[in-house]
Amino acid sequence: MDKESQNCLEHFAALKSKYQATQYQDSLPPSLLYLILRKIDLGIELLDLESNWLGESQLEETLEAIKQEQQHKVQEFRNLELEFSKLKSKYKATNYNVSWQSTHLYFILLKLESGNLLTDLEVQWLRRTGLYETNQIAQEVKRFTQLKSKYKASQYQDSYPDSFLYQILKKLELTERLSDSEYNWLLNNQLLETAEIFQQQESVKETHFAQLRDKYQANKHLDLSLWSPLYPILQNIDAKDNLSELEISWLEQQGLNETIIIAQELEQTREFAALRVKYKATEYQDSSPKSHLYKILKRLDLSSNQLGEQDINFLKKRKLTKIIEIANEKYANTLKLNIESGETLNELEIEWLKNNGREDIIILAQQKHFAILKKKYGLIEPSLPLEPFYAIMVKLEKKERLDPKLVLQLMEEKLLSPDGKIALAYYRLEAEFYEQEFHRTGNKWDIPTASSYWRKADEPEQALKLTNLDLNQIKESKLKSAISVTRGAAFRDKDNLADAEICAKKAMEYHPDSHQPYTLMGAICYDKSDYPKGDYWYEQAINRGAKPEDIDDDRKRVIRSTKDENKRHEAADYLLRKDAVRYAWAKSYLKKPQDNSR
Repeated sequence: MDKESQNCLEHFAALKSKYQATQYQDSLPPSLLYLILRKIDLGIELLDLESNWLGESQLEETLEAIKQEQQHKVQEFRNLELEFSKLKSKYKATNYNVSWQSTHLYFILLKLESGNLLTDLEVQWLRRTGLYETNQIAQEVKRFTQLKSKYKASQYQDSYPDSFLYQILKKLELTERLSDSEYNWLLNNQLLETAEIFQQQESVKETHFAQLRDKYQANKHLDLSLWSPLYPILQNIDAKDNLSELEISWLEQQGLNETIIIAQELEQTREFAALRVKYKATEYQDSSPKSHLYKILKRLDLSSNQLGEQDINFLKKRKLTKIIEIANEKYANTLKLNIESGETLNELEIEWLKNNGREDIIILAQQKHFAILKKKYGLIEPSLPLEPFYAIMVKLEKKERLDPKLVLQLMEEKLLSPDGKIALAYYRLEAEFYEQEFHRTGNKWDIPTASSYWRKADEPEQALKLTNLDLNQIKESKLKSAISVTRGAAFRDKDNLADAEICAKKAMEYHPDSHQPYTLMGAICYDKSDYPKGDYWYEQAINRGAKPEDIDDDRKRVIRSTKDENKRHEAADYLLRKDAVRYAWAKSYLKKPQDNSR
């Protein structure tokens, strides 16, 4: 008999024994029973013919054994399925719905459950499959296993990361102190070597604590236990960490002022070293925070102010000019930012910029400030030159008086409108100046001058307030006439023509030879649309020395200031009919006037 046949006979005999069919005499394949038993052993379900044949062959016990085997396999199948479900739940893989029979996951989870480490290929499979939580647990299991090996706790069977032992071992890894309950848990679970490692760690820390107390002059503190708040504070100091306010407060309460001083000196030394690197001063040898350089660098780091003269001299003597350059650039950038945010430069800042060759920032400041002032003073023309308008507006902002000749020149050149905001500000300053001069010196001739400027500044109320005087107290007739004229003109500005006329006539009484009261009366009559009578008074003014061209200018001002468009057209039409050549300028008032914003 060949070897293959021998193997078949032995296999057949084993199957007959397993399925209680030893009474069956046929022992030589081919055999129907051998076929049936092999199918059953392979988990293949029998056909009806095969079951019937077993019954007919009086192999009832075999049938029962086959039935029990099939039930056992069904139960085992269910057990495997249930175990797989529990493992998936435990290891966060419930979203993975592939059957346990056709996946690597069952094997991998069981491997983790038994405390074995995964291979790199298995880890890669978890990642590819998207089982990131499972992989994370696997990494924790790996770390737990490594810690058990390192801290002599491998005999402990549970390797799942929620184990109490894992929490203990992680604390040991960080050399953190175990609580009494954690230490007793190690003893109760016969992890004596692990407990011994903890005791060794404690001994090392106690020695370290003693060294730190000595190093940082804290030996007066009586609590020597590792639970003392002093230990972590000293560890922080030794680790070059800055102390918190709470830590400093605790040290003060314990009377450990020497420790505070040492910690602060170390902190300042570290800060000084970092500042020397930041500000290119590493060649400076003195590393003590008591150095004047430390104070300079700290001020420089905390603020953007310019260096003082003493600091500059200190740096120059030690050839630390790079710090000066950095400080100057930092200050210049601060001034730039201030300018961008709408601030203006003061005199000291401008002087500093000039001395340090930063005229570019001065120009930038002027351009930005010019744009702001143009908007404030209503100068909307884009091509308006910086000078002289910027200088004029800066003076106005400072409440400084302008050069009257310059203002007059700009008005004559049509670069400045008599009614614009710049002119009004100029008139206001002049009015305030002459009013102050009157109060300072008592010179009453400053009253009509100030009043005239108040009127030009479009503030006739101020002129009326200033000229509200008892003229009987003034002896000089010319002065009384001048005050009456300017007061009457202010009333006229307020459209109070009755009081304006009273003032004009009083002025004539005070000084009959002055042309000004008559000019005022001419304007009042034009305001009343009584143009012939106005011409009469204008002629009387000319007879008393007024220039014809000045009278014509007054007519222009009257017509220009007339608010009623119909009356303005009426006056212009009257003058053109009277003398179209002499009053040719009146044609422009027959049209709608254009606004000049300057």
